[in-house]
Amino acid sequence: MKRNLYVLLSLLVLASVVLAACGGTPATEEPAPTEAPATEAPTEAPATEAPTEAPAAYEGMMVEAPDCEYGGEIKSIEAVDEFTVKFTLCVPDPAFPSKIAFTSFAIQPAEHLEATGGKPLENPIGTGPYMVESWERGNQIVFTRFADYWGDPAMSETLVFRWGTESAQRVLELQSGTVDGIDNPGPDDFATIEGDPNLQLIPRPALNIMYIGFNNNPKVEGFDNSTNPLANEQVRQAIAMGIDRQRIVDNFYPTGSEVASHFTPCSIPNGCVGEEWYEFDAEAAKALLAEAGYPDGFETVLNYRDVVRGYLPDPNVVAQDIQAQLKENLNITLNIEVMESGAFLDAADSGQLTGLYLLGWGADYPDQTNFLGYHFGAGSSAQFGDKFDDIVDPIEQGAQLASEEERAPHYEAANNAIKQHVPMIPVAHGGSAVAYKAGLEGQPHASPLGNETFSVMGNGTDTFVWMQNAEPISLYCADETDGESLRACEQVTQSLLGYEVGGTAVEPVLAESYEANEELTEWTFTLREGVLFHDGSSLDANDVVKSLVIQWDAADPLHTGNTGGFSYWSGLFGPFLNAPPQ
Repeated sequence: MKRNLYVLLSLLVLASVVLAACGGTPATEEPAPTEAPATEAPTEAPATEAPTEAPAAYEGMMVEAPDCEYGGEIKSIEAVDEFTVKFTLCVPDPAFPSKIAFTSFAIQPAEHLEATGGKPLENPIGTGPYMVESWERGNQIVFTRFADYWGDPAMSETLVFRWGTESAQRVLELQSGTVDGIDNPGPDDFATIEGDPNLQLIPRPALNIMYIGFNNNPKVEGFDNSTNPLANEQVRQAIAMGIDRQRIVDNFYPTGSEVASHFTPCSIPNGCVGEEWYEFDAEAAKALLAEAGYPDGFETVLNYRDVVRGYLPDPNVVAQDIQAQLKENLNITLNIEVMESGAFLDAADSGQLTGLYLLGWGADYPDQTNFLGYHFGAGSSAQFGDKFDDIVDPIEQGAQLASEEERAPHYEAANNAIKQHVPMIPVAHGGSAVAYKAGLEGQPHASPLGNETFSVMGNGTDTFVWMQNAEPISLYCADETDGESLRACEQVTQSLLGYEVGGTAVEPVLAESYEANEELTEWTFTLREGVLFHDGSSLDANDVVKSLVIQWDAADPLHTGNTGGFSYWSGLFGPFLNAPPQ
């Protein structure tokens, strides 16, 4: 608007000059002589304002890989102009919008990231409906409504996150009215909640997998002969046959759960193509273990974290049952070791767990790239030890195809190879739920992705209190994978795209629109204008580039995070650009 006014004023000035040049007495007519008028002191010409400098041209950042030989999916990320960001990929990726919508790829101000040295662990600056007011470690996180939020304002002025590992404790607090909602009530508490007229239970679809992982590296600490039995494929197959997974689901999982026939839930397209998992057969398992050279079994460790999940509603009793089954069926002795949640996840991702471990996964978006790609693809972590080419290759090939029909044979091949090599044992797709007080305002919901949005709920007061299973590890979720951290981050930070409230469909958030070329190798996003961060600065394309390049380029000085692992980036987009500095 200012530019248009300037142009109009310029035209008016020009017109007046032209009129002055064309007006007055014609040159051929001389005026009659008159007395010279008294001269007045000359008036000073009006002061002219110094010309305003033209705004500096926007200098957009661009980071580009020299070529695609480094193995990752991204070729370049470019701020085309102030409100346009373009991603160029090395391979087609039809799932790119679903990936980039995930909260790990949320945008923070470039200046804030630099000021924190790439470690904004407790003070993220986002664009979301809430901002962090305080974090009292071990007790609670307090969020306050962001007055300048670009979207609909949060219903409650204050949002409080609390946590408790015991389901009974969470249910008691909900019944007493000290909290407004809780996550993952235990299987035994479903009936209690459903029978209480003051409460409501909202089921969450079982878009998850609980699995028993293995370290298949040939040599690990803890074995007398320095040889890891779990490196033997026949041993892993024997363990897969020697565990009654139906018994686990029947005894320890709530209604809506099912034994896993494949790693991926069948509701995900192509999730259950290929051979189904091994049936329980103790005698066949014992014979196979003997054939592998361990007729008398062996001793190893079973690690887990004492954190309730939809995929693992009671980790303690499940661990004890697996311990009992393997001792009875295969004479394998499991020494149970419970680990702190953050240390456990770090050790799993880095391949430092030496035996068996209990872990799982809840969908971030409903696509095979989020299940098979993240866990077994080229950029997956070291948690299962060595990778297998006949698993990796079809996964990578399937990910590049837009048609589910064309993808099917690739995922079938991958699933069959997973069954053969047994990098883990898929146990259960766990049914779970969220519980709230009855009569809440707005949209109380359970997200199938576990990313409940609390700005759309209210209780008629200024404060809404949520209680989940554990304390967040940090609030820089580019470098976290636990659900408690991610849910907290999602109230504060936002990505280019997001998922609909209570659903899985992708919708615009910080980007108001996006488009791809025909080959699905170029994705261009147009940002919303006028979006403010919590510190009052304005969102632009360089903030997007900086937020994502920190994750992509392991040599970037801000590639620090909490651990520097940035597992979601490597799991979804492949290996990092450059190696971390030594």
